[in-house]
Amino acid sequence: MIKFLVKIHTARGGIRKSSLEVLHQHGPCYPHTRANPNTLNHTKILVGDQSRVNSIQSKISTSSSNNTNKGGSLGGLKATVPAKLGIPFDTVEYIVTVGIGSLMPSKITLIFDTGSDLTWTQCEPCSLRYPQSEPIFNPSHSSSYASTPCTSPVCSGSGSASISTSCSGSTCDYEIIYGDLSISSGNLAIDTWTLTSTDVIRNFQFRCGGFNFGLFGKVAGLLGLARDGLSIVGQTAIKYGLYFSYCLPSSYSSTGYLTFGKTSETPKSLTFTPIATIHESSVFYGIVNIVEITVAGTKLQIASTVFSKADAIIDSGTVITRLPPMAYNAIRTAFRKEMASYKRVKSFEILDTCYDLHNTQSVVVPKIGFTFSGGVFVDLDRSGILYTISDA
Repeated sequence: MIKFLVKIHTARGGIRKSSLEVLHQHGPCYPHTRANPNTLNHTKILVGDQSRVNSIQSKISTSSSNNTNKGGSLGGLKATVPAKLGIPFDTVEYIVTVGIGSLMPSKITLIFDTGSDLTWTQCEPCSLRYPQSEPIFNPSHSSSYASTPCTSPVCSGSGSASISTSCSGSTCDYEIIYGDLSISSGNLAIDTWTLTSTDVIRNFQFRCGGFNFGLFGKVAGLLGLARDGLSIVGQTAIKYGLYFSYCLPSSYSSTGYLTFGKTSETPKSLTFTPIATIHESSVFYGIVNIVEITVAGTKLQIASTVFSKADAIIDSGTVITRLPPMAYNAIRTAFRKEMASYKRVKSFEILDTCYDLHNTQSVVVPKIGFTFSGGVFVDLDRSGILYTISDA
């Protein structure tokens, strides 16, 4: 088990570096639960995943392009927080733990989401709440907490088509409805947020949810990393310069990181592929250009136009990668051919190629590789090819 780790590093040019872990919400490294992956509700996860994809496709088709954070000088500091897979919180999304409030910040664990500009957490008093592993944040315990007034420009423009704002007395309220019909509503507010002991964000705009329902597992809420100016990336542009990166843990028992800011330190092992802007959306990150796909070392015969006509976005909250039908069909045919000696079983939710391997002594899973523009080749790990429903 990897323990919580905070690193403080000073690089040339005065760039500061500190670390936050990325955990799996159901992983053994998370201190609040000891959930087994086999206890997950896979139907709920996969149905929710499809709902998320439907919502993303709807947003891209209906939203217009808006450039945020134009002009001004951008900072060069850097902060890194540990990131993990969220199995202990009944989710297969990735989580980080931050502090909120002044003096003695409350520790809250959030799903970090590159597809959302909204940051919110459950708050007391709660008229409706879902189960949360950690204590729910109580604004009355923070002297730096303040509700956002109706006169604030943030109240008149939420920055996202899926978020509505309104006035209740003198304070600004919000409501967001996700693609799976999960809901969070409450007050817009500001408070001090702590990434590490030396990295503090003052007057951070977030949503304090007093009415929350849906498929959020047992986390406190969500950390929005999207391109919109209201996300944590946009709000910290002066400090971190609109840069962030993350390294996802390779398993639910390992630890990754989420970093804000840019540094001259680049590991030689890293390779890069260009990411283009999605003109139909000011929120999502993309586009990545897939050049070719291989199965068991054999290049699939997929016309280049298949990928050039379909944008591919990067979304940390989507569990299952989606491909254009022609590309997916080619992968499925080749994969089934390589796995012909194993027992096929009926489909499970959105997964249409399933096997019963529980009585099999050894399983050889054919390798699947993606080549992206710039010559970047990614050989998928077995855990990125097969989704295990049960080990029994």
